Amino acid sequence: MVSEHAQAGGRQSALLLLGSCLPVLGAVLLAPVLPRMQAHFADSPGASVLVPVALTLPALVIALLAPLAGWIADRIGRKPLLLLAMLVYALCGTLPLWLDSLPAIVLSRAGIGVAEAAIMTCCTTLMGDYYSGARRERLFALQMVVTSLSAALFMAVGGLLGESSWRTPFGLYALGLLFLPLMARWLWEPSVRQAARPQPAAMPWRRLLALLGLALLAGLSLFIVPVQAGYLLDLLGVDGPQQIGMTMGGNQLGVVLGALSFRWIGRARPGWLLLLAFALAGSGGLLMAGAASHAGVSLAVFINGLGIGLMLPTLITRIMALVDFSQRGRASGLFTAAIFAGEFASPLVVLSLTAGVSSALPTALALIGALQWLVALGCLRLPNLVVGPGTRLGDGH
Repeated sequence: MVSEHAQAGGRQSALLLLGSCLPVLGAVLLAPVLPRMQAHFADSPGASVLVPVALTLPALVIALLAPLAGWIADRIGRKPLLLLAMLVYALCGTLPLWLDSLPAIVLSRAGIGVAEAAIMTCCTTLMGDYYSGARRERLFALQMVVTSLSAALFMAVGGLLGESSWRTPFGLYALGLLFLPLMARWLWEPSVRQAARPQPAAMPWRRLLALLGLALLAGLSLFIVPVQAGYLLDLLGVDGPQQIGMTMGGNQLGVVLGALSFRWIGRARPGWLLLLAFALAGSGGLLMAGAASHAGVSLAVFINGLGIGLMLPTLITRIMALVDFSQRGRASGLFTAAIFAGEFASPLVVLSLTAGVSSALPTALALIGALQWLVALGCLRLPNLVVGPGTRLGDGH
């Protein structure tokens, strides 16, 4: 049993960072095996709808339930909820290895979403609890880096395992059973510091909602390239899987570099950081809309990735700086919900702008890019919303 007064170190950082990667499985693991899964259930009623829903349902459940997970984390504790979520994650995640009913598989995917909502919320909350100041900021930037890298890794591993059977990739969810005893041993339930207020402060909703609105747009922006780049390249006559994969890899490289840059420029004013982040993302979108070649799209998605990578650690760091210990779980849950709601809505927003006409995709991307630029300019008004009177950037509570 680790004392709650212990100093968090490398073990705790590694566990929380790796734990944050597990919810990424829900978004990317099934993508390579969807065609085979579709073929297997071709005779099942509603398969054309239920198979894609099996991919996207966890993100929707996370968006709906992450705030509840944050409330529970503040009420009963971070560690108990995290350990329970790890168990549910492993059980629900591996069920499709044996299930023969497509509706039952979809239901198990809803269970995965419940577990992932709690895992992401608790890992982010514990980072805010265990660390403060510059160490916390570095860890949030690393969280973005490792989740981006894990997305690419899980996509590749899922495709490799899917060569033998569409069921095989679901075995990766057993990783939850590996993390469960490690988290039970090396993590501890934090307590309110002696200097904490005797009565919890009111949630700073005015400033918090402004940042959560930006997080919603960040989640929407995050899925623009993974979902739309292939269709955009197809309009340019580029349909080779290797070329499309390399283009998306360039976007992920931009995300990683953007997140790493937060380590060096993260102490700047939040308004300027968010202006830079949204301006880069918007510029990437506008360049995608006007690209006339594969090389042009590749440059555009890289620039877009730089903005996304800087955007997310900036937002979560400022949100955590706004709230105290008793509010941190709810704030983390709301941030997680906003990101995943944006991800879920991203293809729907593009579809509404194109009305299903593929040739209208560049126009839709240009409109989204222009919106991001408008938001970037609006971020100049954010410093007073992000930092309260007497609060220094990067300070913990």
